[in-house]
Amino acid sequence: MRRILLSTIKIVISAALLYLALRKANFSELASRIDVASLGWLGLAIAATFLQIFIGVLRWRIVSAECNAPLPIRQAMRYNLIGSFFNQTLPSSIGGDAVRLWLVARAGAGWRAATYSIFVDRAIGLIALAVMIVASLPWSYRLISDPYGRSALLLVDFAALAGGMGFLILGRLRWPWLKSWWVTHHVYACAVIANRVVFSRKHGIAIAALSIFVHVLAVVIAWCVVKSIAAPVGFGQTFQLIPPVMLITMLPISIAGWGVREATMGLAFGYAGLMTNEGINISLLFGAVSFIVGAFGGLVWIFSAEKAAQGTAPIEVPE
Repeated sequence: MRRILLSTIKIVISAALLYLALRKANFSELASRIDVASLGWLGLAIAATFLQIFIGVLRWRIVSAECNAPLPIRQAMRYNLIGSFFNQTLPSSIGGDAVRLWLVARAGAGWRAATYSIFVDRAIGLIALAVMIVASLPWSYRLISDPYGRSALLLVDFAALAGGMGFLILGRLRWPWLKSWWVTHHVYACAVIANRVVFSRKHGIAIAALSIFVHVLAVVIAWCVVKSIAAPVGFGQTFQLIPPVMLITMLPISIAGWGVREATMGLAFGYAGLMTNEGINISLLFGAVSFIVGAFGGLVWIFSAEKAAQGTAPIEVPE
């Protein structure tokens, strides 16, 4: 009952935000701007999205190995593609993570190792995104002159950064009750693993580079979408606006970020002195690209061995 209620709330939030964001959108005008050249740019956006998934696989494999859940690269890629499908279909922006967790656990790693690998991978990605936004703040402040926009940017980014840094600091503490108290035991274990991965001499630089590259690719995808409709937005503006939008879209309060992304993108463009409608148009096409890639992941899921075994094997639930 609780899951149904939460799903219903997320559907309502997505619908409400989409209505507010799209009520002034001109879909016929957007459609008229898409031509043969546009399809080429959108094709590049799709290719960049597949590359982004692959880069995420490389990072996840390093993390999962530290969590005693090693994954062959083909298997990890397949799981990430399947996760991209469920990100688009489950009532959450992180629904694919739950499916990836289930797949890894079913593959023999166990529920604890699978959960740790997903949680630590997400945490590292969040920290990298927050650091990237902080690094670009001097340029973002020049772009965003609106005081409310600046305050919102600082609040969201430093909240994410404080949470990420607090998570890493937690893993450095040696208080016995962190290990013994059930409330903190697993979070502490994940924090320890995150520290081991991030500050590793062997993998630290690779993890940092892969994490930043994942988010840079999100900017590249958005830039390809911008070019597809010849929107009057520069690459530098895209680089400064997209990461904060992606950070807010990570909140699991809607379906695949729909509604949240459109509303946030429209606000961000408005605060930056750009046309709000262009932000919404870019967000819609960005979502369409993710949906197409997710559909491909759906085909991978349909023809996967895990899908075939789902109907014959019981689904285990962690205690």
